[in-house]
Amino acid sequence: MVLLHELADAGHTVILITHDRSVAAQARRVIEIRDGQIVGDSGRAVEFQAKSASSVGTAYTSSYQNSSISPRAVLWAELRDALRAAWRVMAVNRFRTALTLLGIVIGVASVIVMLAVGTGSQQKVMADMATFGAKAMYVSAMQGSSRDQAAPLTLADTDTDAIRQLPNIQTVAPYIEGRLVVRRGNIDHQTEVGGATTDLSEALSWPLAEGVWFDAADDLRLAKVAILGQSVRKVLFADGSNPLGQDILVEGVPFQVIGVLAAKGGGGGDEDVNERVVVPFASASARLYGHPHPGWISVLIRDMAQASATGDAILAALAQSRRAKDVRLWNQAESIRVQGETERTMALMLGLIAAISLVVGGIGVMNVMLMTVRERTREIGIRMATGARQRDILRQFLTEAVLVTVVGGAIGVLVGLALGGVLRVFGVPVVFSLTAIVGAFGCAVATGVIFGFMPAQRAAGLDPVVALASE
Repeated sequence: MVLLHELADAGHTVILITHDRSVAAQARRVIEIRDGQIVGDSGRAVEFQAKSASSVGTAYTSSYQNSSISPRAVLWAELRDALRAAWRVMAVNRFRTALTLLGIVIGVASVIVMLAVGTGSQQKVMADMATFGAKAMYVSAMQGSSRDQAAPLTLADTDTDAIRQLPNIQTVAPYIEGRLVVRRGNIDHQTEVGGATTDLSEALSWPLAEGVWFDAADDLRLAKVAILGQSVRKVLFADGSNPLGQDILVEGVPFQVIGVLAAKGGGGGDEDVNERVVVPFASASARLYGHPHPGWISVLIRDMAQASATGDAILAALAQSRRAKDVRLWNQAESIRVQGETERTMALMLGLIAAISLVVGGIGVMNVMLMTVRERTREIGIRMATGARQRDILRQFLTEAVLVTVVGGAIGVLVGLALGGVLRVFGVPVVFSLTAIVGAFGCAVATGVIFGFMPAQRAAGLDPVVALASE
């Protein structure tokens, strides 16, 4: 009755049919009917009030009809009312709401963390593999044998020229190497000493940290200049002095330091790729090794998508020029491409596994909403009896389900970011993706819509009479 009085005070006309005189006594006007005939009407006593109520209703209708309120504004007003009502329901049932939110929070946080860890691991593996460039290939000679003894095969300048003529080739850099003793003052250190052309820096994606790279003129005049790796610099110049311009001895031959390579990680196993000294190719051939045969050739390609075809073309060209299939190719570019696809597949699988918890959370939302419909059957009947349409009931319960998942999704995003931050502190490679975060939140909202629709539809389909009669 309080609700009916409030509706009447708001300008609504309420017609109530009852056999209970105590209920009828609360009405402003009572019309008594017996056998289809009006036998009593209190309207004469309340004529003034009736006319006032009529004028208020007329003025209200006229004002609404003449107003400039658009249907969109009305829709937004209804949605705001639905949101306020849904929030009140969540606040009243705090414990049940918390349990429902838990499934959504776990689902969203799991998706974000799993994809972040998967992406971080992928990038770390790719970075380790691409220590010397993601588009690099390496050619070396196989070990051959004669009838009486094993004889190592070698590469030649003609092999470098044959590779350089192929399509999709950007840079070719031969490299001659061996382990030699370098000395500064009274410090002797055995390290890898390599002879390279000026293209090595580009071919290996290895810039200088200090100084300059030797040029073609240095190579032609057999210049005794050297570039140190970071590990060699730390050993020979442990006193902290600047190595640039100073002389070192390589197998007793003096070389002037003109540059220091930037530090690089990786390289496979326990090998330290910074443990090297690089000198001009011609200088290494004539002054240190006594031959011009490179130990391997670094090849930088342009298009990584054609890595496999380019590798096959290199092998075919060398087989033709050398008249034998006696070289081997390490196609790092193709390995990185395949590994990248594998890591992406693994990251996607982790995301799908985590998404299962979102589905479980959605089922929890549906179960809670179905239970809510049963508990609030009488409320639904009262609302429908006082003018609520089926779409109003549907919107109300659907809004409650979506609001739960939106709140749970937002909390899940924060929890996922926090967990990712903790993992990063402990050294786990974590890379957050905006796409993954938005996708996880969107899936949470979609879960609320999908799993909340059936309970909402069930609530909207209740018979008002049956609903009012329920306990």
